[in-house]
Amino acid sequence: METVKELSSPVVKHSTFQATVEMDKEERKTINKGQEDEMEIHGYNLCRWKLAMVFVGVICTGGFLLLLLYWMPEWRVKTTCVRAAVKDCEVVLLRTTDEFKIWFCAKIHFLPLDNQPNLNAKSLVNKVPNGHAVRLTEENRCEMNKYSQSPSQQMRYFTHHSIRYFWNDAIHNFDFLKGLDEGVSCASIYEKHSAGLTKGMHAYRKLLYGVNEIAVKVPSVFKLLIKEVLNPFYIFQLFSVILWSIDEYYYYALAIVIMSIVSIISSLYSIRKQYVMLHDMVATHSTVRVSVCRVNEEIEEIFSTDLVPGDVMIIPLNGTVMPCDAVLINGTCIVNESMLTGESVPVTKTNLPNPSVDVKGVGEEQYSPETHKRHTLFCGTTVIQTRFYTGELVKAIVVRTGFSTSKGQLVRSILYPKPTDFKLYRDAYLFLLCLVVVAGIGFIYTIINSILNEKEVKEIIIKSLDIITITVPPALPAAMTAGIVYAQRRLKKVGIFCISPQRINICGQLNLVCFDKTGTLTEDGLDLWGIQRVENTRFLLPEDNVCSEMLVKSQFVACMATCHSLTKIEGVLSGDPLDLKMFEAIGWILEEATEEETALHNRIMPTVVRPSKQLLPESTTAGNQEMELFELPAIYEIGIVRQFPFSSALQRMSVVARTLGDKRMDAYMKGAPEVIASLCKPETVPVDFEKVLEDYTKQGFRVIALAHRKLESKLTWHKVQHISRDAIENNMDFMGLIIMQNKLKQETPAVLEDLHKANIRTVMVTGDNMLTAVSVARDCGMILPQDKVIIAEALPPKDGKVAKINWHYTDSLTQCSESSAIDSEAIPIKLAHDSLEDLQVTRYHFAMNGKSFSVILEHFQDLVPKLMLHGTVFARMAPDQKTQLVEALQNVDYFVGMCGDGANDCGALKRAHGGISLSELEASVASPFTSKTPSISCVPNLIREGRAALMTSFCVFKFMALYSIIQYFSVTLLYSILSNLGDFQFLFIDLAIILVVVFTMSLNPAWKELVAQRPPSGLISGALLFSVLSQIVISVGFQSLGFFWVKQYKVCDPYSDVCNTTRSACWNSSHLYNGTELDSCKIQNYENTTVFFISSFQYLTVAVAFSKGKPFRQPCYKNYFFVIAVIILYVFILFIMLHPVASVDQVLEIMCVPYQWRIYMLIIVLINAFVSITVEESVDRWGKCCLSWALSCRKKTPKAKYMYLAQELRFDPEWPPKPQTTTEAKAVVKENGSCQIITIA
Repeated sequence: METVKELSSPVVKHSTFQATVEMDKEERKTINKGQEDEMEIHGYNLCRWKLAMVFVGVICTGGFLLLLLYWMPEWRVKTTCVRAAVKDCEVVLLRTTDEFKIWFCAKIHFLPLDNQPNLNAKSLVNKVPNGHAVRLTEENRCEMNKYSQSPSQQMRYFTHHSIRYFWNDAIHNFDFLKGLDEGVSCASIYEKHSAGLTKGMHAYRKLLYGVNEIAVKVPSVFKLLIKEVLNPFYIFQLFSVILWSIDEYYYYALAIVIMSIVSIISSLYSIRKQYVMLHDMVATHSTVRVSVCRVNEEIEEIFSTDLVPGDVMIIPLNGTVMPCDAVLINGTCIVNESMLTGESVPVTKTNLPNPSVDVKGVGEEQYSPETHKRHTLFCGTTVIQTRFYTGELVKAIVVRTGFSTSKGQLVRSILYPKPTDFKLYRDAYLFLLCLVVVAGIGFIYTIINSILNEKEVKEIIIKSLDIITITVPPALPAAMTAGIVYAQRRLKKVGIFCISPQRINICGQLNLVCFDKTGTLTEDGLDLWGIQRVENTRFLLPEDNVCSEMLVKSQFVACMATCHSLTKIEGVLSGDPLDLKMFEAIGWILEEATEEETALHNRIMPTVVRPSKQLLPESTTAGNQEMELFELPAIYEIGIVRQFPFSSALQRMSVVARTLGDKRMDAYMKGAPEVIASLCKPETVPVDFEKVLEDYTKQGFRVIALAHRKLESKLTWHKVQHISRDAIENNMDFMGLIIMQNKLKQETPAVLEDLHKANIRTVMVTGDNMLTAVSVARDCGMILPQDKVIIAEALPPKDGKVAKINWHYTDSLTQCSESSAIDSEAIPIKLAHDSLEDLQVTRYHFAMNGKSFSVILEHFQDLVPKLMLHGTVFARMAPDQKTQLVEALQNVDYFVGMCGDGANDCGALKRAHGGISLSELEASVASPFTSKTPSISCVPNLIREGRAALMTSFCVFKFMALYSIIQYFSVTLLYSILSNLGDFQFLFIDLAIILVVVFTMSLNPAWKELVAQRPPSGLISGALLFSVLSQIVISVGFQSLGFFWVKQYKVCDPYSDVCNTTRSACWNSSHLYNGTELDSCKIQNYENTTVFFISSFQYLTVAVAFSKGKPFRQPCYKNYFFVIAVIILYVFILFIMLHPVASVDQVLEIMCVPYQWRIYMLIIVLINAFVSITVEESVDRWGKCCLSWALSCRKKTPKAKYMYLAQELRFDPEWPPKPQTTTEAKAVVKENGSCQIITIA
């Protein structure tokens, strides 16, 4: 029997352990996996006995435990709940998986389904597309019963950051409810969703998705007040004020109360103002009436707040502000998307191609709002005009509502911003922690000293707690904010507006800035330099006049006239600036059909373009009869039948047009030359195409290629409206090139030179051609003439071959005439055999396009940091790739700035440490900084102000640290003789000296130019710590000297006549506390007066010593308010010390000390000032040299990853890659991104 027990015991233990492990896995799950807001989720149930214990604890601690649990969500849940499986829990505890590890808690709610009409078991099947979280099929209905209180009638969910997460049986986890934006094919959009919803289906979806609104509720003043007052800092101030009131420090307590009230009111005003602004921004579409189609073709008018995914919305003729994200399935819309993209240019949106009538029959493509953005109407954008078939209204299917929309996601990112991770703020908490430790030592010392002197218990408690309030300065937050507020005001004066003031400090650390090209480094508009046509597969000579009579009826000009997205809004031609320039260059006229004309026909009336009469060849007048014969042929018009809008992914656009009188239609296409050439018949592309293209791009021109073909006569109007663009965009005839000139902005080279002098790297991120971008980078000085440029051409795995990178050197490009096929995936570049012996001394830069960048991120992760170290030009980059680039640079510890014109840069502007938008439109709400003038000169201005604000923060921190320690030591010395500083002495020090000094020392403007040196990023650095510690030692030393010297100083009675006082009994501290005048002499004594005067001068001395100027701020003497304030305070304190005034002495409770002792104090003060300033100057001048020498001796590894990597690569013989080499990914360990370099012979 014993043996059986022994054998069974391990089995039981093992099964128990296994059950525990499985339970742990069940309890801890991850939601939003792989996304930016990925979180761990833990399940908990409320526990009655724990709640009772917490209730008792709250009463015993006087409510402090409740505050602690309010500040700490993790503790709140763990102290009141017990662990439970996530599927059965009542409360969920969430923790972000990023570096911040922030905790949130949410309560589980139940969504009742039983009281909804028309909802039976069958009607619930597959109601919500891709909503397996709520898909109640017969198969999973039984399993669902286990998790609901009544079978299949309740759904469990919680809300976090305005998003609902429903329990999903399919994945055994919570998941947010998706609309039609994921997992839905383009074919099913038409087949399953184009008919609309029944009223029952609409009611069910509304129950699940909720109200379609982006609710930014402006909190009441009372609610904001409570939230602000419960801030730990204000709670500490409340504690301090109560303590001071008990100790009868009424004046100082009142001053702190007034300061706190002013601070709270200012904070409340600022927070509420931001809420109101955001509320006003999103309220434009809150409650508009919209028309929707139902299944039975009935049109119902509802409020926009009732819209759900799957509703078919009718876009009104006069336009509207979109209340949701919707995909267009019928008609065409002209949309202003400035709210999202920052670009005010109207965009043409066409209906989503219907795969069911596609010639190729490709119907498996998944719909995605990003991929199909040219067919998607986004929430918050304004529909200006619509075009439609008579009887077939302009319709769009709702795909996302509420906070799931593009605008909703933008608002969420503003409402719930990611915390700013900056070393300064982390060090600030360490600084406060150190002060708390110092306060703890003083607390213990005060208790022991008071007990030894047999003080009352009440007095011991008050005095020991008082030392804590002295050590942690109540003015610290206000002092820290002052420098940032002043910097914000100075930025506003130079036209830079800031919505995230904390980012100003971070901008002082920027060491890399990414620039968009067009509109940022270069002028916004493009000028037409010329054209180069192709005839008989040969390039003709370049032509600069496109308006000649010879060309007016050519296919080349017809392509320029029709292949664009221009439209007339209120009679004014508007659209893409490039399209405008091209259309204006040919001098044609565009006419659009009116609503009346459209209504007379059974189809959309085409946009018509025709040359002006001056451009047409003049006919010879030969009488009236001959005139009539010439009239008909003289009419030359082209109608645009179908448009395939420009796609950044495809890098092209095309149109189907018909010339008046022609039986067959024409297809015209324009776009990136490499792409257009690849879609043309090889025999129509000139042999020297690559060389001609390369010559233009190397000169910095923007090149666009044109192509054309006649369509089959069987293609009717109706068929063209449903044909796919792939069926049109192939087998074209290459027609030639349009050469556009994009001039650099006048200030660009000078600004980039200033940044380079300051050791700030510059990177170009553009959607333009690779070689054009490289050329512009050379022209503006981003790449110096002697620098080498290495193009990384990455190719994805194909036909069983692994991914590879080919390395090209652009400064030694030669053209291979044998190449006839044109590869659309990369720029075809051949290399000469170059020696790389001088490459180690020559700087080199990597350049790559968006496709290569994506391949490298996916297959060559170990090369990414190396490429980030020298990557300078990133061309053909999509918006999400720009964001990925910023993240990759941040991963190697760069402080990244991003400067863009707002169009397609929103993601990168938000992600960067310092994003500067050159657009004043609403998209700038996503960017921390917005420049009023569209010039990159704002970048050095911002960095200068950031550095000044950062140095101000360091100065203020150091000063507040010294202020705390000096006052702490003063009080500790006086406690040793059972004395203290008087109420008005505290008041004078804290208000007249500290606040005045702090608020004026922060006024130093930024230094006029950027220097190569960068300010330190944190408080925990050798030079800063040595500076603070040396000043602490000096201040404590001189204060101790004065204190112990005055104790030895013997006072004779005759001096009392000099000061006209009768308090001689208090002068000699040796018998101070032996008489009955204990209370009256408690404050007024030699020690108190000496410590007060010496410490007062010390505050001013360290303020002057710490108020640094060059190289980040203007010199101290140029800060006139600070200089005047310090001089007035010095003169006043010196005056009352050397020439006592009875009334002042009485208010400040100062002893009228003998003249000789006043002279002694003056000597101590002067020597103290000399030593403090000399030591601080020495630390500034020699500290860094000593520190760098010490580090070089230790050979310390750099903390920043990019610096460590640069050290490694200096001695790597294989880096940079040599010409004619290829880097291949290892197929075996592909998931690790490992690679090997193979030299091609």
